[in-house]
Amino acid sequence: MKYVYILQSINYPQKFYIGSTNDLKRRFKEHNEGKSIHTNRFKPWRIETYLGFSNSVKANKFEVYLKTCSGRTFAKRHL
Repeated sequence: MKYVYILQSINYPQKFYIGSTNDLKRRFKEHNEGKSIHTNRFKPWRIETYLGFSNSVKANKFEVYLKTCSGRTFAKRHL
């Protein structure tokens, strides 16, 4: 299973992060421990939403889409 997830900063609620992983619990823990240079500045994080994909190619394409302008608009409306 591959997960695409959206994190929201607890201290800076306007900050979001989109990522993907095969191990959501481990990756979420790493974000909150400051092990990611892209998210350590705005920790702690909470999981806003996540989706599980059995097809990793589709998961990767969805993650890339969510990082586009139209993907962010989609996420705000539907996720």
